[in-house]
Amino acid sequence: MPEFFHVASTSDIPDPGKSLVEVDGEMIALFHVAESFYAIDDVCTHDGGPLVDGELQGYTIACPRHGAKFDIRTGAALSMPAIRPTLAHDVKVENGDIFVRLREAGSGPSGNPASAGPKASIASVFPTQTTDKQEVLASTDENTDASTDENTATESLTSATLSEDIVRELLKQVKDPELFVNIIDLGLIYNVSFSTAPDNSKQNVSIDMTMTSPACPAGPQLIADAKRAVNTHENVEEVEVRIVMEPPWTPDRMTDDGRDQLGIF
Repeated sequence: MPEFFHVASTSDIPDPGKSLVEVDGEMIALFHVAESFYAIDDVCTHDGGPLVDGELQGYTIACPRHGAKFDIRTGAALSMPAIRPTLAHDVKVENGDIFVRLREAGSGPSGNPASAGPKASIASVFPTQTTDKQEVLASTDENTDASTDENTATESLTSATLSEDIVRELLKQVKDPELFVNIIDLGLIYNVSFSTAPDNSKQNVSIDMTMTSPACPAGPQLIADAKRAVNTHENVEEVEVRIVMEPPWTPDRMTDDGRDQLGIF
């Protein structure tokens, strides 16, 4: 079992307060709240931001980069854009000294399981598994009908008079592969503009799109999917997707529908 390492004295951190400490080569965010101490990885699971530099409110720490919030007691992710917890560690206090023991991922906090704290709700995104045969059949029929309706709606969009609203509707087909929410409801599309193609028969479309973080691993896929979706319109010649990071994305840019899908209220 990993050992406890001395990291600080209780007098070193005000209440409430926070400090960055090193534990066996790992950088850990140490918190002092309501006469108790807590330790979590100093890593936002959204894009690796330093949590200890964020704003501490009660038992919640907010990443300074994009505002993702975590429970300092359990490491649970409390808000978008983070959906995965950061790791919490064991803390003990003896004779005014603070000791931290690192825990391995998946081990769960000793005496304070990670599931005990609130988490960012994404349950609405993942349907409950159905075991009843009749329910499965009904679900299959509903999905088939929904797919047919969706195809019909898409065909209607691709022949409608080209406009920014039509482009945005087409872009709703593009979903973040991790969050399963479309890029319009996520608030990733900043601007849509048009220019006449050289032969004057069709339009070139330029899209300004942002990412939830500069190093978003889904970026190339989202760009390709966005081009593919808009190119289905019969009056589109070419699609250009420009990635812009100013103003930076925040969860406030999400639509109400996007918030509902992720259980954010």
